[in-house]
Amino acid sequence: MKRINGGDASMAADKERPRLTGLPPVADERCRLLILGSMPGEASLRAQQYYGHPRNGFWPLLYALLDGGEPAAAYEERLRFALSRGVALWDVLAACEREGSLDTAIRRPEANEFARFYAAYPGIRHVFFNGSTAADLYRRQVMKGAADDGRSYTLLPSSSPARAMSQAAKLEAWQPVRAAWLAVQS
Repeated sequence: MKRINGGDASMAADKERPRLTGLPPVADERCRLLILGSMPGEASLRAQQYYGHPRNGFWPLLYALLDGGEPAAAYEERLRFALSRGVALWDVLAACEREGSLDTAIRRPEANEFARFYAAYPGIRHVFFNGSTAADLYRRQVMKGAADDGRSYTLLPSSSPARAMSQAAKLEAWQPVRAAWLAVQS
């Protein structure tokens, strides 16, 4: 019986996946909310920008939720906006292997060091996951059965254009970010 190139080819493909390194956190002492993605996509890594794909709905969502109007064109202005609203940005993964941008292609994930991050930014009380992969990776890679840490955790639908959902529906589903933001304002 002749063997068809199945297992050997897929094992070779796993070895050829590039090792990717994520972006540093965007945070300061004012931050009370943290929005976590899984790992930046190809466009974001090339630009070295969170949510750098032009069709990603993240920045329009954040600005709409936090009374910002239209997102600034300049990335540095967008970061200043997030920080001025007490919102930190990061990803669950520090590194992984992945071909393309899809979360389903992530292999050999390596989590960021959250204990050190939370020690540096103890004011963060609300953690939001930008998509189910971020939540699953955090649960498996970071929490690992850890006890309650006093933070609230909320799963949001992904802002990625790959998530088949209208921007209006995403805005409605992301309202917990606004509620948490308003709560920490008082």
